Amino acid sequence: MDRLDIKLWSLAARGHIVPERSLLKTPKQIAAIKKSAALNTAVLDHVEAHIHAGMSTEEIDRLVYDFTTSHGGIPAPLNYQGFPKSVCTSLNNVICHGIPSETEILQDGDILNVDVSTILNGYYSDASRMFTIGKISPRAAKLVRVTKECVERGLHAAKPWGHLGDIAYAINTHARRNGYSVVEDIGGHGIGLEFHEAPFVSYVTQKGTEMVLVPGMMFTIEPMINESSPDFFIDEDDGWTVYTEDNGLSAQIEYMVLVTGSGIEVLTK
Repeated sequence: MDRLDIKLWSLAARGHIVPERSLLKTPKQIAAIKKSAALNTAVLDHVEAHIHAGMSTEEIDRLVYDFTTSHGGIPAPLNYQGFPKSVCTSLNNVICHGIPSETEILQDGDILNVDVSTILNGYYSDASRMFTIGKISPRAAKLVRVTKECVERGLHAAKPWGHLGDIAYAINTHARRNGYSVVEDIGGHGIGLEFHEAPFVSYVTQKGTEMVLVPGMMFTIEPMINESSPDFFIDEDDGWTVYTEDNGLSAQIEYMVLVTGSGIEVLTK
């Protein structure tokens, strides 16, 4: 038993939730995952350079597929558990998992989450950005701004040997102070060797709770912030698209992070 095993055993004995050693990435794995993350960032940059009013979300899907595959990667969402496209495009009142469509045309005033996930040489990465189309309403602008602030506050709260709940508390507190709610039943996840790994990352738990943040852990910080109710429903026809129950706006920004011995490193955003 090495020093890390002893520390994890000691924490577990005191009632803390600790990660399995398999969730802690090795230096070799981290180096490979960072290459996937760099491509993931480049894909989002490519979308940002081309997105505009009048284009369809299907065009965004083609941008993502063509750029990813031309650089040696594979879009992770494509055919994942039956998902039919290469990217998730979640517009206005869609919380997440929106499916690109030829008939969904971006218009002035829209807010759109583009969620890109990449496989490169068998390693996974994941991040999303909010895009504002043309002149948006003050209401939409505030939601997008506060969502970004929530992610940054969550990132600031994350410390090696702290807890996932520290991130959640910072995010939920800031969202609620601004009159918003955080979706409870959908959250972040571990990533790197698989698309979705343990742990589930909640954004509504208390400080000092949930899994200990151990160096080598990788996961996403991706709260979904609703302007009113956190309730949602899933489209019965496509089985994927998640809508706000009250038709209010929703926003999401996603960072993929690595816990190091000295802090938290953002790998793609």
